[in-house]
Formats: sequence, C-alpha cells, structure tokens
Amino acid sequence: MQTGAPVEVRGLVKRYGDLVAVAGVDLTVEPGDVYGYLGPNGAGKTTSLRMMLGLIRPTAGEVRLFGRDPQVTVRALEGVAGFVEAPRFYPYLSGMENLRMMAAFDGGDARERIAPSLEIVDLADRAKDRVGGYSHGMRQRLGIAAALLRDPRLMLLDEPTTGLDPGGMRDMRQLVRRLAGEGITVVLSSHLLSEVEELCNRVAIVRNGRMVYEGHLSELRRTAGSGYRLRTTDDGLAERVCNAQPGVSDVRMTDGGDLRFSAAEPAVAELSVALVESGAAILALTPEHATLEELFFRLTEGDEDGDRAAALEHAS
Repeated sequence: MQTGAPVEVRGLVKRYGDLVAVAGVDLTVEPGDVYGYLGPNGAGKTTSLRMMLGLIRPTAGEVRLFGRDPQVTVRALEGVAGFVEAPRFYPYLSGMENLRMMAAFDGGDARERIAPSLEIVDLADRAKDRVGGYSHGMRQRLGIAAALLRDPRLMLLDEPTTGLDPGGMRDMRQLVRRLAGEGITVVLSSHLLSEVEELCNRVAIVRNGRMVYEGHLSELRRTAGSGYRLRTTDDGLAERVCNAQPGVSDVRMTDGGDLRFSAAEPAVAELSVALVESGAAILALTPEHATLEELFFRLTEGDEDGDRAAALEHAS
C-alpha cells in the first residue's frame, strides 16, 4: 500500500551546462488536490514534471511519489499516470488498437479498463477510427484514456488544453473535474490563468525555475489583501476621512469619480461609521478582490529579487 503525499518535491534543481532550468523547487501535493503548476512559458514547468515522473534525473534535490523515489524504484510509478507535452500514438492504428498495445505493456487488468476509459473521455464512438484522423483535442483525450488504463491515484497533465479550440478546452476542463470527482489527485501544468482559477484548489507559481508562491488560491488572495470601491454623497469629504482613518491605505480617486482604497475588514467597518458621522453618506461600498491574473503578473514580472510581500503589496 502506498503511503505519503502523492507528490513531495524538495530542493529540485536541473541544470543543462550553464542553463538552470529548475532552480530549487519545493512543493507538496495533497490527496484530492487539483494542483495547478503555473508559470510563463519557459519557466521550467515541463522539466519539473519530467523529473517528477522519473524521466530525467535531477541535478539536485529529490522527488517522492507516495513516499517513493522514481529514480530509485520503478514501483514509485505505481498508481501514477499522465503525459508530458502532447501524448503520442501510432497514427495508422485506431484508438482502440493503440490502447490495447499500451494495456499489453502494463499487464494485469489494464485491458479490462480500455472500454471504461474510452467512455470517460467520450471517445467510445470513435474508438475504431485511426488516430491519424483524430483532432488535436481527441488525441489529448485519448492520452488521458491511456493514463486511466493504469487505474491511477495521481495524474500529471502537462498543458492539456494547449492548442485546443474553445470547445475542446471546455471538454478538457470538464474531464479534469470528472477525474477529480472520482478521487484522482491531479497535477495540472498550465500557463492559462483562467483554467487554473476555474479548476484548481491549490497552486504553485514558478518564475525562471524558481518558486514564488505555493498554497491555496484563497490564501494567495487573502495575502494580497482586499481593495474597496466607495461612492458617497460627498466624495471630496470622504477622501479626507479615508486618508485620516487608521488602517486605510492607498486612497485614490478614479476617473469615474469613485474612491478606491485598501483595508482589512475591521478597518472598513470603522471607516463606515466615520463617514456617516462626517456627513458623507455611503451610496456604494464594494469589495474588489485581486484576480489570479493580477497576482500572477505581480509575482512573475518586475524585480525578480523582490520578495513575495513586495510583489503583492498593491493588490487592488
């Protein structure tokens, strides 16, 4: 029986000569996570996944899959499946024939899972067609069907929606949700912020091979703080009250005439009282949380030596 977290990575480094592709990644994927591994193109995501799957050897650091090192024992990959970059098949064979070949390599009862896997990825009706006639999205889904032959508890998917049209992206997102609903832990490498925000409960953000954040999406937003938009009967007076109120910062007037500011909830409650007492009645007070896109660019652009707190200083 496998024990330990589905994925534990500590101090992971990969160098190719003078090029540092991965520069000290630490992350932990918990059971049941849909874990987003997020970063710009070239940030080291694919290289990291290759090391997690034991396809390449780290220069330094270690990987544990359910407590086992894939560089030490092939048994570390029991219950682990997925694909790095695009899955590849024999184009002159049908989807069914490709899966039968893979099931023969896996052995055990993998062959019995071919039909259910094709049903899960909605390819049962095209199983006898040659893969050469499949669309890109169908080949991606066939790749997931191939992974399901291993009856995985952990699935690692590298940019599974890359190159898909909007319909294909929607289908892939629905499929990932279905996998997670069946108890499979999913690690999803992506540079698509909307995809990660929609699917994932926890994320790691990498920049130039280095981790700049790991944790819950909700915690990332909380760390960034909350911004508010305010409209009153006397916005000039309200601006003076905001600037004088403890705990309220970054006060500015928008082009539309509204006030924006940053504050924690207790300070907002005190500000509301102060505004009413000053004679500036509140017409609208709306919280504005930073989007994942805003947070992502703060963490992956600008001064690379700046710490995370500086990157998140102005979230609203």
